[in-house]
Amino acid sequence: MSLVVMATGGTGGHIYPAVATARELSRRGHEVLLLGQRGGMEERVAREQGLPFEGVDAGKLARSGQGRPDPRELLRAGQGVLQARSLLNRLKPGVVVGYGGFASLPGVLAAQSLGVPTVLHEQNARLGLTQRLAVRKARAVGTAYERVIGLDAQLATMVGMPVREERLPRAEALARLGLQEGPLTIFVMGGSQGSLFLNQTVPDVLRHVFGPEGLLPPPAPGVVDLDFKGAGRGGVQVLHSTGPRWLAEVAPGVRDLEWYEAAGFVDAVAAWSVADLAITRAGTSTLAEAAFHGVPLIMVPLPESAENHQFHNAQAVQDAGAGLVVEQKNASEALGRAVLECAAAGTRASMREAALGRAQTGAAGRFADLIERHLR
Repeated sequence: MSLVVMATGGTGGHIYPAVATARELSRRGHEVLLLGQRGGMEERVAREQGLPFEGVDAGKLARSGQGRPDPRELLRAGQGVLQARSLLNRLKPGVVVGYGGFASLPGVLAAQSLGVPTVLHEQNARLGLTQRLAVRKARAVGTAYERVIGLDAQLATMVGMPVREERLPRAEALARLGLQEGPLTIFVMGGSQGSLFLNQTVPDVLRHVFGPEGLLPPPAPGVVDLDFKGAGRGGVQVLHSTGPRWLAEVAPGVRDLEWYEAAGFVDAVAAWSVADLAITRAGTSTLAEAAFHGVPLIMVPLPESAENHQFHNAQAVQDAGAGLVVEQKNASEALGRAVLECAAAGTRASMREAALGRAQTGAAGRFADLIERHLR
């Protein structure tokens, strides 16, 4: 069997699909190695997942105030390509797989300069910048959407979004997270690094709805599920993954709410396994994990996402009946109403079925098939 190098990093949306595919390839007998930015999030995740990791320099392809790439970042990226080239020349992998994002670029470009086959995974409906730089010499591109703007259809194979297809029994997941059985469980998550906007907005909104003096109407059938008991007013408990850098800002503001737990980082598999409802951004990886677990979503798309792709991602989920879109500009007023609407038992049940219907189960296996076809 061959060595497969996964060039990935930067955000969980790039890293966790690589982890899911690496596990599938390992099950098939291949050696796998994650290659990313030295000291980046991907190094920590690889260690936690028990996967081999090698780090190189990686420069962000950001723009300076003059609209030109920062030459210091270009220098780091160039150094990273040389470091990755030396590593790959020594390891001689059968293929290098690129997952997009600046941290993947050194590994992919180094592989192409050495004649090592490269396969890409594009998770969005529009080809990203780093993928545009790498696609010309790529052997194939696995996609999460049927059509990807900017990508030659002859290169594309629809595989779906690889996610960790792991579920925990509810009782075990609740115990692991320190939560109660009984209350409506709301999971708040703004991506692997957290979302400053959600961190600043959601606690006040949920306090307004479920707090001691909140505006939650008297329980009535079809408005709030009467089977939920305990924790906050109306029977709710909240698990809010703030991102490590924001925890110190969020935690003091919810300390008086015994039903509101803020954490810098949570066990995502456990959190998705207990969530009755989630408030999130609308990255493809988040939406895919929610679909696999059948969790209804209230989505606040990131307005600054490239080509506003998060809004279109979220709109597709809403159109499928698996969630509601709340635009950031209206979130302070609309989020509370959306929570109350989705708290109704009948609404959640129909959204759960719609979410499960969107799940792309087996995506890691389909992408592994594509990778194997291009092994050197």
